[in-house]
Amino acid sequence: MIRFAAPALTAAALFAGSAGAADLTALTEAERAAFRNEVRAYLMDHPEIIIEAVDLLKERNAQQQAQADVALVENNAEALFNDGYSWVGGNPDGDITLVEFMDYRCGYCRRAKPEVAKLLAEDGNIRLIVKEFPILGDASVASSRFAIATRKVAGDEAYEQVHDALMELDGDVNDVILGRLAEGLGLDSAPILARMNDDDITAEIAETRALAQRLQISGTPTFVLQDELLRGYLPADQLEIIVSEKRDG
Repeated sequence: MIRFAAPALTAAALFAGSAGAADLTALTEAERAAFRNEVRAYLMDHPEIIIEAVDLLKERNAQQQAQADVALVENNAEALFNDGYSWVGGNPDGDITLVEFMDYRCGYCRRAKPEVAKLLAEDGNIRLIVKEFPILGDASVASSRFAIATRKVAGDEAYEQVHDALMELDGDVNDVILGRLAEGLGLDSAPILARMNDDDITAEIAETRALAQRLQISGTPTFVLQDELLRGYLPADQLEIIVSEKRDG
């Protein structure tokens, strides 16, 4: 469902009304000049018309983008919802699926995390898929590699713990810091660190980046909620509204 304000009066409508049924191509140069002056004078007296026209253009562009996004999600549904490697949280059997493309060093991803957690806790019937999408430099890549390696070595529960801890980690990211983080969670850091640069982890990150490129995702967080792309941070109450709309059909 597309959520936009009602269409506004446009300058184009004004021009059409001013010209009436006349054929503007048949006007003389003098008549054209007079018409242009009349239009200009009207716009100078009513500059809000220009703002309304710009708003309408933005609305139409947003509608077109939303329609294109639905097609993008449909065409990439298997990679989005059933890639076989992304971590699945929330209710794995939920009737609504929320996919999050995230980066551990992204401030808005960190803001979004408690909002997503609140949504999952209050709803109880949402399946969450986390896409590791490190785009903010070497520290982001190292964090994602460590999280994925944790899942491969120690399983989904350990991944969730590390994921949460990395979301709160400030400062440098290196093997020493990551090792301490793992040990603090009761995990053996050595096998996790040893796997960070494995080819299969490199392939996972590359596949997620390729998917993001196909979906025209360039920033984090970006959410996919059923068939809709939601670009940027959203608080829990807004996500709840969209979830309700999806359920109502």
